[in-house]
Amino acid sequence: MKKIVPDPPLPDTKHRPFGKCDAGHPPLFSVNPGINAHDALVHVIEYLRSAYNVGYKALDHMDEVGRSLLWANLHAVEMAEGLAEAMLDGIEDGATTS
Repeated sequence: MKKIVPDPPLPDTKHRPFGKCDAGHPPLFSVNPGINAHDALVHVIEYLRSAYNVGYKALDHMDEVGRSLLWANLHAVEMAEGLAEAMLDGIEDGATTS
């Protein structure tokens, strides 16, 4: 069944500073406004994959306690990546059915 009324488009990004520093100055970086949500989500997934891969390689250089903590972190990154990929799948499926 084809939807009569399409879903509203996803909003673009807004300006968002990040990279806090305790040196008393504003954050070092920012996300630019006006980036398409789909494109931003694709980059989120790539950043999460990179974080997981780097963390996984770091496991070889840690003691047992550090590995335990990093595994917990890697599981959180993996869950975030799964959620982001599910969102992207939903966006892309919606684009093909409307």
